[in-house]
Amino acid sequence: MEIDSAPISRCSKENQKIYQDWFTFADSDGDGRLTGGDAIKFFAMSNLPRQDLKQVWAIADSKRQGFLGFKEFITAIQLVSLAQAGHPVSSDILTADVDFENLKPPTMEGLDIVLAKRKHTPKIEAEQNGTPDLQTSPSANWFSSTKSAKKVSLSSVTSIIDGLKKLYVQKLKPLEATYHFNDFVSPLLTNSDFDAKPMVMLLGQYSTGKTTFIKHLLQTSYPGAHIGPEPTTDRFVVVMNGPDERSIPGNTIAVQADMPFSGLTTFGTSFLSKFECSQMPHPLLEHITFVDTPGVLSGEKQRTQRSYDFTGVISWFAAKCDLILLLFDPHKLDISDEFKRVISSLRGHDDKIRVVLNKADQVDTQQLMRVYGALMWSLGKVLNTPEVTRVYIGSFNDKPINATSGPIGKELFEKEQDDLLADLKNIPKKACDRRINEFVKRARAAKIHAYIISHLRKEMPAMIGKAKAQQKLIDNLDLEFGKVFIFDLRFKPHVIFYAKKYLHYI
Repeated sequence: MEIDSAPISRCSKENQKIYQDWFTFADSDGDGRLTGGDAIKFFAMSNLPRQDLKQVWAIADSKRQGFLGFKEFITAIQLVSLAQAGHPVSSDILTADVDFENLKPPTMEGLDIVLAKRKHTPKIEAEQNGTPDLQTSPSANWFSSTKSAKKVSLSSVTSIIDGLKKLYVQKLKPLEATYHFNDFVSPLLTNSDFDAKPMVMLLGQYSTGKTTFIKHLLQTSYPGAHIGPEPTTDRFVVVMNGPDERSIPGNTIAVQADMPFSGLTTFGTSFLSKFECSQMPHPLLEHITFVDTPGVLSGEKQRTQRSYDFTGVISWFAAKCDLILLLFDPHKLDISDEFKRVISSLRGHDDKIRVVLNKADQVDTQQLMRVYGALMWSLGKVLNTPEVTRVYIGSFNDKPINATSGPIGKELFEKEQDDLLADLKNIPKKACDRRINEFVKRARAAKIHAYIISHLRKEMPAMIGKAKAQQKLIDNLDLEFGKVFIFDLRFKPHVIFYAKKYLHYI
C-alpha cells in the first residue's frame, strides 16, 4: 500500500535542481513553505485557467496543511506541466502511466527573465531596490481579496497546525492550567502532539490477526513483532517511521520531546515497561503510525495479571488516534466482559471506530453469513450508537485467499480490502480536519470543566463547615451538574470520575 502525494522520486535530478531554484525564488520569506500570496503570484505565471490552478493546489496540498513544501511544490509543477500539455487536472493523473522523470518543466511567463536579472543583480543593489516584482498575469487576482493585503512577519502563522498551536498556547492552555483540566481529563498538549503523524490503533482479543494485519500492510515484519496462535503481543507497540530498524523502550520514548507520548508517564513505570516504539524506514510509515495492542484476555487475567490500567491506556490512545480498528475472528465472536469494558473506554470516539472481520476465508459462504449476523448482533449490545458501524470482511494476511470459501468469497474479500485500504489512504488527507475537530472537542470539554469547577467552588463555604459541604456536594454531584445549564447534556462528564478527583481540588 502506498500513499504518495508527491512523485519526487520520479523527477529527474536535473529538473529537481531547476525546481529548487524556482521554489527558493517563489518562497519570498525563506521559511521553506510556499503559502497563499507567494503561490498566487508564482503559479499565475503559467497562465492556466482559475479552476485548473485551484485543482492543482488541492491535489498538491493533499494533507491540507495550507502550504506547499518542496515535495508538494514539485507535484504542483508537474501537474501544471501536464495541464499545459492538454491533460485533465485530477488526482488520478499522479498514478497514470506518465513518464514523470522525463517530463519537461512547464512554461512560466517571465520567470526566466526575472531569475536571470536576479542572478546578475548585485546584493547591495537588491537590498536597496527590494526584490523585483513578478510579471504576473491578470489571473494573479483569482484567489486574492479586493482589499489590500497586509504584510506579515516571519513569525506569523503559515499553516493550520501552526494556527492551532498559537490558539492553544494563547487561549486554551491558560484556561486548562487555571482549572486543573490536565488532572481531571487530559494532560496539557505539547508541540509534538500537534506535529504527530496520524495514528491507527488495532484492538481485539488475542490471535485475531492484529500484528499480521500491520505486517500485511507494510509487506514486511517490523522489529519486535511476534505472531502465533497464543497471546504473543504482550505490550503496546507503536510502529513508526525511523532512519533504521530498532526498538526503543517505553521509558525512553515517553521522555523524548519530539514524540507525542509524554502523557503516558501518568500510567507509571509498570506500563512503560510494557510499552515500546518500533522504528523502521518505510514509505507508508512516513504518513501513518500504527499502534499494536496486546490481545484482550478473558476472565480475571485481564484485570489481575496486568499491573497497569489497561482500559485507561486504551482510552488515552483512542483520543490521539485518527482511526480505531476492532478486529474479530470468525471462531471467537463472543465479546467478553473484559473486551466490553475496553470498547466502552472508546466512548466519545465512535466516529473513529471501524470493525474488521478477519480470517473470513476460514469459513464457507453459508457460515460467513451466519457469522456476520452474529457479529452485528453482538456489536449492537456493546456499541451504543444509532448508526450502523462499518464492518470490513476479509483475510488480511500474506497468504492467498482460500478459494474453497465459496464462489463469492474471493471477489467479496478483494472489494472489502480495497475499501479498507481506501479508508486508510484518506487518513493523511483528513488529518488536518481531524486536528481541528479534536481541538474543538477539547476546547468544549475545557469550557464545561471550567464552569463546573467554578460552580462547585462558589458552593463551598469560606471558612466553617468545609468538609461537610464538600461531602454534600459529592453526594449530589449529578444535581450540581444539572445546575450548570451552559452545556448540552450529551457532553456531561462522568459523575463518579469527577467525585474521585474533586476532593483534591475544591
